[in-house]
Amino acid sequence: MTFTLAIIGRPNVGKSTLFNRLTGKPHALVHDAPGVTRDRREGAGRIADLAFSVMDTAGIDAAEKGSLQSRMTAQTMRASQDADVILMMVDGRTGITPVDEEFAKLLRKSKKPLLLVVNKAEGKAARATILDAHRLGLGDPIAISAEHGEGMGDLYDALQPFAGDAPVEEIPPEEGGPLTIAIVGRPNVGKSTLLNAILGEERVLTGPEAGITRDSITVAYSHEGKDMRLVDTAGMRKKANVNEKLEKMSVADTLRAVQYAQVVVVVMDAEQPLEKQDNAIAALVESEGRAMVIAINKWDTVKEKDAFIKAFRQRFEKVLPQIKGVPVVPISGEKNYNIGKLFNACFEAYSIWNTRIGTGELNRWLEAMLEAHTPQLVSGRRLKIRYITQKSARPPSFVLFSNLKEVPENYLRYLVNGLRERFALQGVPIRIAVKKNKNPYADGDS
Repeated sequence: MTFTLAIIGRPNVGKSTLFNRLTGKPHALVHDAPGVTRDRREGAGRIADLAFSVMDTAGIDAAEKGSLQSRMTAQTMRASQDADVILMMVDGRTGITPVDEEFAKLLRKSKKPLLLVVNKAEGKAARATILDAHRLGLGDPIAISAEHGEGMGDLYDALQPFAGDAPVEEIPPEEGGPLTIAIVGRPNVGKSTLLNAILGEERVLTGPEAGITRDSITVAYSHEGKDMRLVDTAGMRKKANVNEKLEKMSVADTLRAVQYAQVVVVVMDAEQPLEKQDNAIAALVESEGRAMVIAINKWDTVKEKDAFIKAFRQRFEKVLPQIKGVPVVPISGEKNYNIGKLFNACFEAYSIWNTRIGTGELNRWLEAMLEAHTPQLVSGRRLKIRYITQKSARPPSFVLFSNLKEVPENYLRYLVNGLRERFALQGVPIRIAVKKNKNPYADGDS
């Protein structure tokens, strides 16, 4: 995540409603009665392309020391200490209260960036509260309606500066629970036939006509004791050929399936492999940061199998050089061939996607890479790469600290290839963000 946002406010001002809207899911219970939220809750938030971590907190209120309400307030204040940005919410209908004033005074002492939000601002009654909110000393209030989604553009503008120069990250699928595997590909390559072969029944319609599957179908399944969700998706045609509203909705549904999957199986037709649309779909999966497995369907129609696989791998790595080593599994959905091998490849890809590497080990590797290939000058300045750390997994993402804000693209590719080779990160996307900063473990400056 680029930053962490804590939502603070009195009970029943709409904090959980905003939390649910930002996370896109009803994680938090919402009710008119105050005090429904008692524990701090965290989730992955998003407004348009801006991704961040968001914390919903218990309502802050005046309470006796040691009481439940007092402990809830203490937990809320601890959450504010852990956050990068604090959003204080007031109720546009009830107006500014003495409790709002007290906690605004307390939050100003935190020296954290503060945003003031007036919720329930959809009616005329909130106008007076919006004007009155200025006296809290938290800057210009942002008027929103968390319930109706109004004011999200203004909230986006207020939050966007805190993302800094770091690239916007995808919201990763939730950890825990069944492994989600999305099956994607061009129309009529055999996605639904593959799902039926896995399940051993005609669970979804199949046929020679393209476009039979319109909705993403999710099916619970277990393989060798491992629970998973299998998602069969609509075929993705070239964007120029997608005209009907229903098909546009189907493609959008497929895109959502990719975004919420952990592993994506890209099914290609052995008789027509690596067509332009196949490449576009694979590039989409890589850009979304998901683990990928290529399934070459109708394998029984291939005669020179070894030569086919060799040529396929060479062509694929030319098309997507940024994601070398994607597992390629020949299958036949119709003949139920290599289904077990396909699952094994998915499990292995998922494991690599979750890789975490210790900072010490990373920096020993970096030192060797720098010695083997010294960075070139950038605009006449010497580039000093000082330090590297892993920011997150799913996919493996790293932050590179240097004396300059930018590292040449060819040198980043050199480092990505080195990471892939040294730490066995074949077949998954690798992200590297560059941060201009002094290495706290080294002397000297730029």
